Amino acid sequence: MSTLLLRLAGPMQSWGVKGRFTRRPTELHPTKSGIVGLLAAAEGRRRTDPIEDLVKLRMGVRVEQPGKLMRDFQTASRPGVTAPLSYRYYLSDAVFLAGVEGPREVLEGLDKALASPTFPLYLGRRAFPPEGRLSLGIEGDSLSDVLEQRPWDASPMVMEERRSRVVRLRIVRDVEPGEDPTATLEDAPVSFDPDRRLFSSRAVRDYEIEQPNPKAPAGAPGHSDHDPFGYLGEMSVSQQM
Repeated sequence: MSTLLLRLAGPMQSWGVKGRFTRRPTELHPTKSGIVGLLAAAEGRRRTDPIEDLVKLRMGVRVEQPGKLMRDFQTASRPGVTAPLSYRYYLSDAVFLAGVEGPREVLEGLDKALASPTFPLYLGRRAFPPEGRLSLGIEGDSLSDVLEQRPWDASPMVMEERRSRVVRLRIVRDVEPGEDPTATLEDAPVSFDPDRRLFSSRAVRDYEIEQPNPKAPAGAPGHSDHDPFGYLGEMSVSQQM
């Protein structure tokens, strides 16, 4: 198996799962449904087209830069009718490394589609386009190996602010065969059809690794005191809502 790497970065991102009606939260990392939707859009699939082949690919993300949780609100009205306020949450200035594991020929097709997408690509919502190049290419290693060994890829300013020689990075990925899960997420898409949007659960491993900080100042401590959820306050925004 090989792994296609994606860098998901932009001024704003939002990866909702349980948002309904007037409150639309975001998870603290890209969801599998969001990544599958991005790949499907690149290939030109309609919302009613099958996606089972994409869902079967093993996926995972690493939090390079958690960003900050922000809240906005929207309303709409027409003559005689005013809609209630809608609260929408998103991540500002976040960076994620996402991996998609599968047969190399399949990943090469996805890589080509990302370079010349059929439909516009966005980070969870149509108003949130990605910055820079999405695809980082295909690696010949497994998903877990790539996510655990790839050098840290946050912004230089964030690296300098961390002020430690080692940083701890969160990984959330599909379990490997025979591996015990640490959590279950309800973000595996079954259908994107507007008339029957369905999702199922998936077993994941949620853990942290250590990576060197290339921007650490001289004399910096050799460990990280960084709390990966310090910006946000909670493990899961959807649970908080």
